[in-house]
Order: sequence, then C-alpha cells, then structure tokens
Amino acid sequence: MILKNINHPFGYHTEKIALMFFPLEKICDEPNGVVIETENTGGTLCVRAEVYKSKLSREYTPTESEDMAEAMSLLLYSVLSDLTGFKPPWGILYGVRPARLMHAKCDLLGEDGAKEFFRRCLVSEKKIDLAIKVMNSENEIIKLSHDNSFSLYISIPFCPSRCSYCSFVSHSIENAGDLMEPYVDLLCRELETKAKAAKSLGLRLESIYFGGGTPTTLSASQLGKIMSVIESSFDLSTLREYTVEAGRPDTVTKDKLLRLKKHGVGRISINPQTFSDEVRARAGRKHTTKQTFEAFALARECGFDNINTDLIAGLEGDTLETFKNSVDTAIALGAESITVHNLALKSAAYLVTENKYYDLKGKALAAEMIDYSQEALTKAGYTPYYMYRQSKSLGNLENVGWCKLGKECLYNVFMMDETHTVFAVGAGAVTKLKDSKTGHIERIYNYKYPYEYNASFDEVLKRIEGIYEFYGA
Repeated sequence: MILKNINHPFGYHTEKIALMFFPLEKICDEPNGVVIETENTGGTLCVRAEVYKSKLSREYTPTESEDMAEAMSLLLYSVLSDLTGFKPPWGILYGVRPARLMHAKCDLLGEDGAKEFFRRCLVSEKKIDLAIKVMNSENEIIKLSHDNSFSLYISIPFCPSRCSYCSFVSHSIENAGDLMEPYVDLLCRELETKAKAAKSLGLRLESIYFGGGTPTTLSASQLGKIMSVIESSFDLSTLREYTVEAGRPDTVTKDKLLRLKKHGVGRISINPQTFSDEVRARAGRKHTTKQTFEAFALARECGFDNINTDLIAGLEGDTLETFKNSVDTAIALGAESITVHNLALKSAAYLVTENKYYDLKGKALAAEMIDYSQEALTKAGYTPYYMYRQSKSLGNLENVGWCKLGKECLYNVFMMDETHTVFAVGAGAVTKLKDSKTGHIERIYNYKYPYEYNASFDEVLKRIEGIYEFYGA
C-alpha cells in the first residue's frame, strides 16, 4: 500500500485509518493495488484513493473551530468505506482502550457530551453503549486501588504446541523443554528480588496473575515451587485476587489443580477458543472439546468456583452457527466469566506468515459473531467488565470480558486501565511503574525469549534497580 501525505502533519492518523481497512498491507513505495494520497491545500483537505482499480477522490474545507486531524481522518474514512463497502463500527477511533477514552470524555464533557464525541467519530450506537457499560464496570474496580498499590504478573512462555493465530512470546515444549527447569529457578530469583523492592517501598499487593503461554504447561511441582516463593517473599495480606491461566485443557490435571488450590489460587482460565473440534484443529490446538468438558468438571471437583473461558471470533473455518454453538456451550458450562476475542491478524502469527489468511469476507462474519456473543451473554446475565482492541484485528472489532456478578477479573482491569504499578517477571515481561500523583508511567523490559532470559539473567536483575530509581529510593 502506498500512502502519501502532502503538506500536513497528520500521517500518524492517516496510517491508522488506512490500516483499519487494509490490516495486512505494508506501507511501502511499490504499487500493489492500494494507493492513497491525502493533501492539505490552503485549508482544503483532499483524499484521492485507488483500491484495486476503483478510484474516488473527495475534498472538505473544515471551519476554524474544527480539529484538522479529526477532519482528515473522517474524510479518509468516508473515501475508503465507500470504496470498500466496509464501515468499521468504531469509526475513526483506533485506540486500544475505548472505555478509558469514554471515561476521559465523560469527565470533560459529561456523559451526553462524551456520547456526542463518539458519534462525531462515527462510532456505532451499539459500540457507544458497550463503552459506557464497560466504563461503569471498570470504574468500580479502579476505586479499589490505593496510591501505593501494585499487581504482580508472572510470565510462563511455554505451551504444549503453538497455535496458528498466536503472536505471543511462547515456545512449544517440544522445542524448548530443556529451558523450562532453569527458567523456573531464575524466575524464582527474580520474584525474590522484586519482592524486596516491593517491601522496601511499602507497596501493597492487590492481584497476582500467571499468564503465558500456558502456565499449566509446568509440572505441579514447578508451579508449587514458584507459588511457595511468592508466599515466602511477598506480603499477601492485602491480596484481593490470584489468577492462573490453565489455558489448554490438555495441561489440566488434578495434581496441578489441587496444588493451585493449596496455594490460594481462586481464579483460573480454561480456554477452548472454540467448541468445534474441526476449527480447533485448524488453529493448531491439539486438544478436544471432550477434554475441555473434563477439565471443567475436574476444576469444579477441586473446588474452583471462578472459571474463565476464552473464545475467538473469526477463526479459520468457523461459521456463524459453529461460533453460536461455542458461545451457547460456554454459557451452559456455567463459566463465571467468558472472554470473547476478535481474531487479531498479527504479522508474527503462523496464520498470517504461512497461511496468508487475508481480511476479506471474514470482516462481516466476525461482526455477526461478536454481535451474537453480546446478545447471548447479556441475555444469560453476564455483564461486560473490561475491553480492549488490537491493531490488525479482523473487522477492527473489540475483545470483551463478560462475567457474572462479582466475578470480574481485577487484574485485567488494573492492567488495561494502567491503574497502578505492575511488577512483571519472566521472559517477555514488562514492568510498568506508575506515579500515582502525576500518572507518569515508565517501563522496564525483560528479555523477550526464554533462552535470552536464562542466558542474560544478571542483566535482568540489574534492571530492577530502575524500580528504586523511579520511586526515588
């Protein structure tokens, strides 16, 4: 895709809008079917676009009171939507956190004014209503945080196999099994060092979250070792929530579940992504629907009464009917929370790099799937409590966490809102340090891959000094 911006500084905005319509295109100098020019000539904005031999140009002269970047975005949106026949339901909004934006606009303009701002950005009424509901749910959770609060994230970047849509730092145990034991040992050392920082700075621990990868790829003894270090190193007296992703049903065993329960874990995820064995097989997940049912039953037997399950809209081969069945099955299982993701076409995912899964007819189908999930989950008594959006998602849609009353995942909201500091440990982990007075955020990055983390662990420990520097200690 060629994108030329002439005589204006709004290239960031025009690139974001263009990628909404063509998420897998790379902006370059070579003609490949999509050519877009945006220009400002004496206060008149012009967009000229050619999309696979269909051409359209349009001009608009904003008034002095109008925001020029917004006007250019709206003009480009109108041209591309007319050329493609596709109208992204979030309009020209491309941010990750629409509920947070709604909150900011409500504070500034009041709820009616915030809604009018979203309408001016061409956001659909259904999405405006969703943003309001999520904002209200998030605000109740955000109130729980104190000025000295923090959360703890533990990265376990290993999986039984790699899913075709996955772009995360995750290694299959077939290829990286020999890294796991030394990784766990070093992870425990990092936890001990960061716990000392939390104690000396007087920080209050609110939530713990094991993510991945698939944390339950580890053995019961490895999980127990990490959790024992957490118990002996951190003050858990203020802990509100303890979550471990048991994402792959084929990694769930009674021994592991009982070990989690013994160490105070109250919330787990069991994530089929779809209840169609055929669709799941295409996605590279080597487990069955039967194993998902068995894992749920085993978790209930072990005393877990707060289970999340993830579904993905837009997987290759999924139909509206099979997706509806997945939503209905998750509801019938009685999952306390159901997170509905929209397929993200990330460039690092096998689905994109090898299968060349392009965003064409799938946009409309994904929108129907997301709409159905909202209707069915609302009818079943679930409330949307957190939401985020990803770049290059199918149809420019959203990911929403739905839950029964009182079963919200606090960590998800704290993390998505950037409510307070998050200490993150392990490969690919990013510690976010937040100044509660100014809102300023700084990040400390760990090495991305497990082999780098293991090989350069001394540098990982050295970077922890940045925590003390941030807090002025």
